Amino acid sequence: MNRTRIKICGLTREADVDAAVEAGADAVGLVFYAKSPRHVAVERAAALAQRLPPFVTPVGLFVNATPADIAAAVRAIPQLVLQFHGDETPAACTAAARPFLRAARMTPGFDLLDFAAQYPDAQAILLDAHVDGYGGGGKVFDWSLIPRNVPHPVVLSGGLHAGNVIEGILQVRPWAVDVSSGVEAAKGIKDAAEIRRFCEAVQEADARIASASEA
Repeated sequence: MNRTRIKICGLTREADVDAAVEAGADAVGLVFYAKSPRHVAVERAAALAQRLPPFVTPVGLFVNATPADIAAAVRAIPQLVLQFHGDETPAACTAAARPFLRAARMTPGFDLLDFAAQYPDAQAILLDAHVDGYGGGGKVFDWSLIPRNVPHPVVLSGGLHAGNVIEGILQVRPWAVDVSSGVEAAKGIKDAAEIRRFCEAVQEADARIASASEA
């Protein structure tokens, strides 16, 4: 069975990067959207990314960024995976010639299959809640809106925390889960104990799936 990958997003401090790595995160998110309370400048993001060991991936979150801003981030963090949360077209997402995730804002009536088909080069589609502005706002969306045959790996996001991520994994069976506010003491300030609890809950969900498949 493939285990569920874990991304901890919105990191701004060295201690939080270290806590995410120690807890077993596969990726850490660095927010380059200036209006976010979790925003980090390129130089700061590069310093945080330098703390990552091999096989833990830095992911840069962008919202309608200019090509120059994306290029600057990639120069500073050569291993950066891009994550687009704005109104980026398929051409804009592929222009940087980097692996990327495309965020989809889930709402009743939204055609996720059509949306995903427009981004054939995406490594995954990240599913988040639809709120005013950009990002999920720490809100959970209706997981029953997710069709089973999405033509990309699915990253489940939006209001996840240690108390609900097991249910989310058992229901959706995503390739990965993404958490930000659910492991925070304050916006942009992570709680190491909550990061650890979240990662342990993901591992528990995977264990339940593996046990059920063997029964």
